[in-house]
Amino acid sequence: MTTITPLALAEVLLITPQRHGDARGWFAETWSTRLMAEAGLQHPFVQDNQAFNARAGTVRGLHFQKAPHAQGKLVRVLKGAIYDVAVDVRPGSPTYGRWVAAELTAESGEQLFVPRGFAHGYCTLREDTELFYKVDGHYAPELEGGVAWDDPALAIPWPRAGEPVLSDKDRKLPRLSDLPPTLF
Repeated sequence: MTTITPLALAEVLLITPQRHGDARGWFAETWSTRLMAEAGLQHPFVQDNQAFNARAGTVRGLHFQKAPHAQGKLVRVLKGAIYDVAVDVRPGSPTYGRWVAAELTAESGEQLFVPRGFAHGYCTLREDTELFYKVDGHYAPELEGGVAWDDPALAIPWPRAGEPVLSDKDRKLPRLSDLPPTLF
C-alpha cells in the first residue's frame, strides 16, 4: 500500500507508492485520485513536467508561482537522485520561512508533495538525473517568483561539492526578507 508521511511541515508530504515486483521488474501506481482523496489530498493536476539535469550538483530553485495561479507539485525522480526542498513562503503562516527536505531516488520511488504557498527547489545528487512532476495550476510566467537557494536566513545545507550549476535566473532570486508581503 502507498504510504503517506507528513514531514516537519505537515502540509508537505512524502508519498511512497508500493511497488509490485516479479521476474519482469516492478509496477507502481504513482497517483490515484481515489486513494489520495481518502488521505485528504484532492488536487486536480492540470500539467505534467519533466526535467533533465546532466550534472550532479545542479540546483534548481527555489521557485513558486504567485496567486491567482499558485501551484502545488508532486515531484518524483525517474533516474538518479535529488535533495528536494520545500520552503513555506505564505505570508502570515506560523511556519513562514521554515523548510523541509527529503532525498528522492529513482530506486526507491518516493514522491514529494509540495503544496501551494511553498517555494520548491532541488539539488541533483547524481549525473543524468531526471524528474517528473505534476502541478495543479497552469504555468503563468508573469507570476513566477522565487527565493535565493543560498539565502543565509534559510541556511539550507545543500549537499554539493564546490559551486552548484545554476541558471542565470536562479542566481538573481531575492532573499526571503525581500519578498513582498502579499504573494498568495
